[in-house]
Amino acid sequence: MKKENTIIVALAVLAAIIAATWLILVAPSLTGNAINMTRGVTQQSVDHFDLHMIVLWICAVIGIGVFTVMFTSIVLHRKSRDHKAAKFSHSTKAEIIWTIIPVLILVAMAVPATTALVRMEDSSGAEMTIKITGFQWRWKYEYLDQDISFISSLALTSNTARQLNSGIAPESVDNYLLDVDHPLVLPVGRKIKFLITADDVIHSWWVPALGWKRDAIPGYVNEAWTNIEKPGTYRGQCAELCGKDHGFMPIVVVALAEDEFDSWVSEQLAEKSQNDQQVTVR
Repeated sequence: MKKENTIIVALAVLAAIIAATWLILVAPSLTGNAINMTRGVTQQSVDHFDLHMIVLWICAVIGIGVFTVMFTSIVLHRKSRDHKAAKFSHSTKAEIIWTIIPVLILVAMAVPATTALVRMEDSSGAEMTIKITGFQWRWKYEYLDQDISFISSLALTSNTARQLNSGIAPESVDNYLLDVDHPLVLPVGRKIKFLITADDVIHSWWVPALGWKRDAIPGYVNEAWTNIEKPGTYRGQCAELCGKDHGFMPIVVVALAEDEFDSWVSEQLAEKSQNDQQVTVR
């Protein structure tokens, strides 16, 4: 086989594999049907997205190289072309190369991954703390610094529509099964620590836009933190099978500008004080 033919075949195979990789990884996002993970609205989620993309493209480059060599060999060295196999048992130089290169790649990936993991676990310097308690099948939120607490359950509209023979089409309900009666309200630009536990079985508090999830385990307190950078409404769900109504345990986080959040806190405290006075009078 002439060297020129080998190069032509290898380039053709390489082009085909690159095109296939592009169609799988890039093309869907250009049509609005992205299949990749989302970037999120916190620095943690951005770090995780960037780490994911680094590893993804390393894997893509390795895959392109391996499949190019493999398919080129299949085309050029097949028996029908009367190709004669080389007669050698091993190559010390090749074995050293294909051991060292993967080790270097793994070390290069481990550095940013370890940095992201260490940063994710560091909740020091938090400006406020919220305790999250999961129980079948709702969440309790306690603002430990503001003396505010409430229970968040599936919104009445979704709960009504999900009932057997309700006569309500699920698609007619906004954010079906992803809406609650009392969302968790948080400020943007503040580092917030979460203390996460459960009262009955294991749950898992997960809002994808924040970039992490934590198990809520009875008798054990998990820690997490976030610092939301963009106001908005972010939705999630319990991510641990926790019983028959596991699918009806959504999470809604409403991120407000700091002044709006402070106003919300004042309103909640005023309403709590009014309710306490009414109870005292009775």
